[in-house]
Amino acid sequence: MKNKIFKSTKVFPFLLLVICLLGCTQPAAAGEATLDTQVSLINPLGPAVIPLAGIISGEAQNSELVAIQYWTTIDEAIGLLAGEDADFAVLPITAGANIAASGVDLVLLGVHEWKVFYLLAAPGETFDGWESLVGKTVYSPESKGQTVDVLTRFALAGSGIEPDVDVNFVYAPAQEIVALFKEGKVEYAALPEPFVSLALSQSDGAIVLDYQKYWNEVNGSEYGIPIAGLFVRRSFLTENPTAVEAMINTLTDSTEWANEHPEEALTAISDVLTLPQNVMLSAMERMEFGFINAQDSKQSVLDFLETVQTTYPEGIKAVPGDEFFAQ
Repeated sequence: MKNKIFKSTKVFPFLLLVICLLGCTQPAAAGEATLDTQVSLINPLGPAVIPLAGIISGEAQNSELVAIQYWTTIDEAIGLLAGEDADFAVLPITAGANIAASGVDLVLLGVHEWKVFYLLAAPGETFDGWESLVGKTVYSPESKGQTVDVLTRFALAGSGIEPDVDVNFVYAPAQEIVALFKEGKVEYAALPEPFVSLALSQSDGAIVLDYQKYWNEVNGSEYGIPIAGLFVRRSFLTENPTAVEAMINTLTDSTEWANEHPEEALTAISDVLTLPQNVMLSAMERMEFGFINAQDSKQSVLDFLETVQTTYPEGIKAVPGDEFFAQ
């Protein structure tokens, strides 16, 4: 929010009295929406907590009126949204599309997480392109069909390499992959931050591929990989358009503050993300957060979802239409 600066050193007594009666508060800029009632936001545990640092710390506008609840599984998020126990939700873009396709009427307000995935190689492994993975095993978090798995399979297929035949895949919790990587039991690992930094903290392994750079090169994306964004229930959007605009402003403000004050941001969220600060600072250098509204990010989202559906049809129930994107 930009405040007006008066260059004149003379202040009329009446104006001074008015300022004092208002408690020296600074009003919102003209046309800038503000919250006048509490709203609820659900957010996943993990790196997506970082953009909330400005809200948690109270540095972002309207912070005191945003009630945050953290979810750990998609089913939990679906339950909160379907039961109308949450007004807004931060979700992976793929999850948001699938939830909308399942009957929970969600609208994408914008994407704010764009960069988090990397391919790691163990000491002694050389990566000269996707052909380097032939005959090797790639460890990837949780299960088949998550974002970095789909990207890896897409890249292999595009190079004429057959996943699961020419390249083996093993799925495990990210923390377990980190431990195995440090023990020298993993050849390649496709991981998000901050697990990349954790894996490298006590290992001579190396980052051999930036998935965002790869995606931009093959897809021509302007921003990167649309990883996660802010969603709202359509009924709430219809009934409270000013509150929705204000929430977008708040998350944008919070994200910008976190980007500009990384150490303070990590301190603010230390009760939620309990990883060592030096690891998180390293991770933040390889992550990118920045709110891009739904219309400006629409093509990037559609391109990504169509790629996911083509590469792993089970992963996307349906590519959404125009109604999915806030106007």
